[in-house]
Amino acid sequence: MSKYIIVAETGADIPAEIVNKYGIKIVPMHVSFGTETKDDMTFPVSDIFDYYHKTGTLPKTAGSTPGDFEIVFDEIHEQYPDKHILHLAYSAITTCSYQSAVIAADGLDYITSIDTKCVSAGQAFLVLTVAEWLEKNPDAPLDVVIEMVNDLINRIHMGFIPGDLVYLKAGGRVSNAAYMGAKILNLSPVIEIVDGKLMSAKKYRGSIMTSGIKLIKEFSETHHLMKDRAIFVYSGDMNPALKEKAENTAKECGFESCMWIQAGCVVSTHSGPGAFGIIGFSEK
Repeated sequence: MSKYIIVAETGADIPAEIVNKYGIKIVPMHVSFGTETKDDMTFPVSDIFDYYHKTGTLPKTAGSTPGDFEIVFDEIHEQYPDKHILHLAYSAITTCSYQSAVIAADGLDYITSIDTKCVSAGQAFLVLTVAEWLEKNPDAPLDVVIEMVNDLINRIHMGFIPGDLVYLKAGGRVSNAAYMGAKILNLSPVIEIVDGKLMSAKKYRGSIMTSGIKLIKEFSETHHLMKDRAIFVYSGDMNPALKEKAENTAKECGFESCMWIQAGCVVSTHSGPGAFGIIGFSEK
């Protein structure tokens, strides 16, 4: 067994089977519906969309607190006193979680927090890749592990097309003029995670089906993605036609396999239902 325990936030949207297989510990982020605040992933994602439909107001998302991390860190150390805690954090630019972990770990030399500069399925794929590496290298020195993680952070790329621009507009991510222009011209913006920030990269014209296929082809080529597996992310209900077309396109592009990750409550609050994206590591 590895001498490391990986910790990540609920906003990483790591599938339960991966969490269970590698013993990953999860720290809650939070979502507020008016005056009521709930732990992320303790309720269905559809509650986000239902709340906006009923109120015209988006829930507010918040990162993990120092107290959230203290609870998880203490439980791990009590159960596994000889293991090192490796916290692979949600992008520090987008939320307070990384800083909260640093505060909670102050003075504790058995905890290392690293800003992955990723969110949602991007963070999930990075965590999975680290977990797989540690399974093969369970006794690797900490400095080697940190170097490996930083190499992955420098090579990971995530791009997605929001499912409904009204969510980005409501959350203040796009102006009303930009929203109206995109609707009139039937444009779908591509959002990329660049150095931890969500950046509008380009726009495709057409449906999510048409735009999604373009994204797979162009994104994988532009970033020279490794072809061992394509990681796809979606929000809300899966579109079976898009899934089939995306997997066929991935095979045409040379990907050996595909993996799907459903976006959780935090990202879905901003992307809306029907979002689609791709994640991968650039070749070395």
